[in-house]
Amino acid sequence: MQKATQQALYIPPHKLAAAKNSGGRSDDEAYQRLAWEALKKSINGLINKVNSSNIGNVIPELFAEDLIRGAGLLCRSCLRSQMASPCFTDVFAAVIAVVNSRIPEIGELLLKRIVWQLNKSLRCNDKPRLLALAKFVAHLVNQRVAHHTLALELLHRLLENPSDDGVELAVAFLTECGALLHDLSPRGLAACFDRLRDVLHEGEIDKRVQFLIEGLFAIRKANFRGYPAIRPELDLLEDDQQITHDVSLDDSGVDPENSLRFEELGHKLLSLNIAPGQELEICRMLVEACAQEKTYNRIYGLVAQRLSMIRLAYRANFERCFAEQYSTSHRLETNKLRNVATLFAHLIATDALPWDVLGYVRLTEEDTNSSSRIFVKYLFQEMTEQLGIRKLNERLTENAAVLGDSIFPKDSTRNARFSINFFTQIGLGGLTEGMREHLKEMERVAKEDREKKLGGSDSESEVEESSSDDEGRDRKRRRRKSDGRDRKRSRRG
Repeated sequence: MQKATQQALYIPPHKLAAAKNSGGRSDDEAYQRLAWEALKKSINGLINKVNSSNIGNVIPELFAEDLIRGAGLLCRSCLRSQMASPCFTDVFAAVIAVVNSRIPEIGELLLKRIVWQLNKSLRCNDKPRLLALAKFVAHLVNQRVAHHTLALELLHRLLENPSDDGVELAVAFLTECGALLHDLSPRGLAACFDRLRDVLHEGEIDKRVQFLIEGLFAIRKANFRGYPAIRPELDLLEDDQQITHDVSLDDSGVDPENSLRFEELGHKLLSLNIAPGQELEICRMLVEACAQEKTYNRIYGLVAQRLSMIRLAYRANFERCFAEQYSTSHRLETNKLRNVATLFAHLIATDALPWDVLGYVRLTEEDTNSSSRIFVKYLFQEMTEQLGIRKLNERLTENAAVLGDSIFPKDSTRNARFSINFFTQIGLGGLTEGMREHLKEMERVAKEDREKKLGGSDSESEVEESSSDDEGRDRKRRRRKSDGRDRKRSRRG
């Protein structure tokens, strides 16, 4: 916690300038932290202020920074700024194009990050993020930073199984980079328009999307007039100056070295002469090593998955580790919680662990604390990223019998409402549709029971009132008879 606080510490400008001019040791930790914060602040400031009119002045200032060291900072700043202001996408692409001509590693790094986020967003069907990322890809293709085959590959992915969102995204993408594809790959562009024509004739998509397709055909008929690949003020490089990277959507982002290490680690662990009953120590070692990492390292998930799928003893012991980690989650820091939850989410999503391990989680206000709720949050968010919310919902429905009332308790409206609110707050409200219907049914039954009780009490009060009226009339009759007898006696006397 202290380290994280130091990293996020605000550094006054005068202290920052003093540290730069002090001539201190460059390997000093405090100096390095100051220099890193200064570099990040400078790059973010330049990217935030760049536009089509001042790009010629901003780029020299950008090259004055240590871009070799700050390559990741530059890519992250561009992605965040582009996501926040998609209207400046062509400006950010022009900046990256110039930087890529001098430092190609930065252009390649940015493309790999965009491809990774694209695949993630396609799995999760995150439409706003997809629209922004696709627009960035289109302008990077226009600037020749990315090869035009990446554009055709993305279009094929979107139109292979057309949906309303996919077709809308393809139309927006072609509007941005159609002019370039018309020059570089007319056959590929024609194939895309043929596919769009088929989709239009099938008539299975929304009317609004059909109008978008018709508008795109009109733009194509006008030879993309009004939609140039590069605006004149952003055309800063000659064709022979640009370096184009051939990146594919199928690049999974897995480091070959890490993949080899994963295979070797799994083989070596399985080759150890471990006495029966000692597998639990191996499982605990992997979980603890994963927790100690600054960020989640997927090699631990791959090794654990391999062990669990080959030997049932490891599968059972990882299940035991899940129960231990969840029950002691209050002892873990947030970063460790995230790593451990991500590891087990990978094992569950890949069926290396049975889904009934989720039965250890009783998602009610009384049975959870802040740490365990954070654990469950990271667990389900990671499973959603790997499977997609639709597939995850299907798997939870398939395993509803073994899960029982753990994740979605149905014993009371209070617990059901708590579970629904929890998933809604972490952005996974789509998992609670069935639970919402059950909650409505529970509330309806409870309301009917209350009405029956009220109706029964009303009838009892009416019976009591009628009986009291009868008793009153009887008393009056007896009183009148006694009064008549008294009057007769007085006359005789």
